[in-house]
Amino acid sequence: MTDASHSTPQRIGVPRETFPLEKRVATVPEVVEKLIKLGFEVVIESGAGEPAQFSDDSYRAAGASVVGSAAELWAAADIVLKVRGPSSEEVALIRPGTTIISFIWPAQHPELMQQLADKQATVLAMDCLPRTLSRAQKMDALTSTAGVSGYRAVIEAANAFGRYFNGQITAAGKVPPAKVFVAGAGVAGLAAIGTAANLGAIVRANDTRAEVADQVKSLGGEFIKVDYEEDGSGGGGYAKVMSEGFQAAQRQMYASQAKDADIIITTALIPGKPAPRLITEEMVKSMKPGSVIVDMAAEQGGNCELTVRDEAVVRHGVTIIGYTDLASRLAKQSSTLYATNLLRLIEELCKAKDGKAFVNMEDDAIRGLTVIKDGAITWPAPPLKTQPAPAPKPATAPAAAEKKSAHGHGSAGPLPAKTLAIIFAIAAVAFWFVGAYAPEAFLGHFTVFVLACFIGYMVVWNVTPALHTPLMSVTNAISSIIAIGALVQIASPAAGTDGRPDSLITWLAFAALVLTAINMFGGFAVTRRMLAMFRK
Repeated sequence: MTDASHSTPQRIGVPRETFPLEKRVATVPEVVEKLIKLGFEVVIESGAGEPAQFSDDSYRAAGASVVGSAAELWAAADIVLKVRGPSSEEVALIRPGTTIISFIWPAQHPELMQQLADKQATVLAMDCLPRTLSRAQKMDALTSTAGVSGYRAVIEAANAFGRYFNGQITAAGKVPPAKVFVAGAGVAGLAAIGTAANLGAIVRANDTRAEVADQVKSLGGEFIKVDYEEDGSGGGGYAKVMSEGFQAAQRQMYASQAKDADIIITTALIPGKPAPRLITEEMVKSMKPGSVIVDMAAEQGGNCELTVRDEAVVRHGVTIIGYTDLASRLAKQSSTLYATNLLRLIEELCKAKDGKAFVNMEDDAIRGLTVIKDGAITWPAPPLKTQPAPAPKPATAPAAAEKKSAHGHGSAGPLPAKTLAIIFAIAAVAFWFVGAYAPEAFLGHFTVFVLACFIGYMVVWNVTPALHTPLMSVTNAISSIIAIGALVQIASPAAGTDGRPDSLITWLAFAALVLTAINMFGGFAVTRRMLAMFRK
């Protein structure tokens, strides 16, 4: 229910998933405790968490009630949390006014949308979250799921691959590192890149969005660019359908990579459309025997022409994996992440912590998630409101500032020529006075001091601010030249009142030498490490 006027707390129900191969569960015992603290009652269908290694007893210990059947749960729940959208059997059990939160994919399931609307339900689709909103990141279940799937894709590839990922030199010979090519550098692709690189493989990746190149490199991969200029960024952080010219250039690049790669992982998806075909049968034929393809887009038709959904098949000597349950193969981990995303959403729906959820259609994140409100289909959501551009500053402000600076009342801008001439004249007189009356030795030291200050100032002034810290570190190390004084004292210690060496001064000189040595080596070490950050 979405009406906040009820006097009793609402019940959150978590049924057992009925979708084939689905092992995840929508909440875990750790999250149940937090939902109860928000004022809700939690009901779990018996056995819902067992595929993800969460027993009924663990839910009871967390404070949830366990019911024996799906019919009992749907009858008792005001809010139902699921992983997959309701099946036809589950739709028949829905009470009018129930709030359902799960993955829905409204563009691909119009019949389900209509069935849920006929039930007068309110439906929040986790796949419709506006991912460009920074405050919505804590609810981004797509990112959580994709990260797990990308990691698992590499593990499945390693299981099917016939040798090490990392290169090794053994007594039996040299083992070259595996070459992994990742098509699509979204969240799943980046997770796959990082995992494969950590296992020691040579990783290359491509994406239609040029802005992800730096992310690929930061994870240890090499970004392979298509020799065709076109931006592939779509709305909401997704990719868009590319032109025919780009697709032709992309196929040529993929054909080249297929011949060289040992493992190909494809992740390319476009919201609301079938997965683009990236790997043709000819490319599969060109791959080395024993190579592996993991098609993460198998559920939407696959990026490879030879992919068979939910199966691992061998074609032309290449193992092609089309599993659609990669996240479920790490059910405990993915369930925990998804349950946390749902918890953050419930916190947004129940800010008063009174056990009553309220769907605020004025909230951009909640509005984007809500695909059905009280039986009315509200998908797709309207475009997000853009923040108005800041008003330009009045044109007279810079002129006023310049005028103020010219009259000596501001701190910006160069000094007038007359003022500079006066300063130099005073400095020249002071220098003449020092030269006329100071000892000759002092004059030489003073001249070196002035020149050192001038040169030091110019060096720092002309160095980019990003390098100021390493510059200061190395100058700090160089300043430790005072260690020479300590060495002189140790070599020829000062005599005490009785003519014998003063041991106190010697020990002080030794302590000074130790401290300056630490300062010296530390300064150079810091400089070296910081400069390494700027090298490519």
